[in-house]
Amino acid sequence: MDSKNLRSLMRQRRQSLTRRQQQTASAGLAVQLCRLPEFRYRKNIAFYLANDGEIDPQFAMGIADRAGKHCYLPVLHPLKQNRLHFVRHTSGDCLEANRYGILQPPLRGNRIASMHRLDLILLPLVAFDARGNRLGMGKGFYDRTLSNRAAHTRLIGLAHSCQETDNIARQSWDIPLDAIVTECNTIHIRPEKG
Repeated sequence: MDSKNLRSLMRQRRQSLTRRQQQTASAGLAVQLCRLPEFRYRKNIAFYLANDGEIDPQFAMGIADRAGKHCYLPVLHPLKQNRLHFVRHTSGDCLEANRYGILQPPLRGNRIASMHRLDLILLPLVAFDARGNRLGMGKGFYDRTLSNRAAHTRLIGLAHSCQETDNIARQSWDIPLDAIVTECNTIHIRPEKG
């Protein structure tokens, strides 16, 4: 199946989940994340606000916030196409819709994190396979942004377990993940040997 059709199929799968299934998945995701040393021992963590049926990391973000971690959310870069900033966010902070209708913190007056400050970045996936290959929404926001990340920054993709597929072709521009976490399990990804 080509990436366009796979993307459409997986978006339909996650959009068909009921509100109750989404809440259960969000709670399961928080349990899985809390088991990871990458989550427990990192201080500066980038989350995202779920949209389009994505698995919702809100419970995990609440746990991180209560533990005194610094939470960040992605914000569309106003000038550079298909790039993100990460802005510090705490519960109750103001949010606004971006050009895609997705909520994000306003850039004005907020603390933008340098890519070297972030210890862990959690990113939404549209599809994934057991080898750690992934498919996003197709606009390349994360790939372009993460090409400048620090060596210590861990990248973990988040998805519903129903978004797993047999095989996704890895593209040359894909930034590899360290792990993929669903509401049911964690896939630790070993780097491919050259």
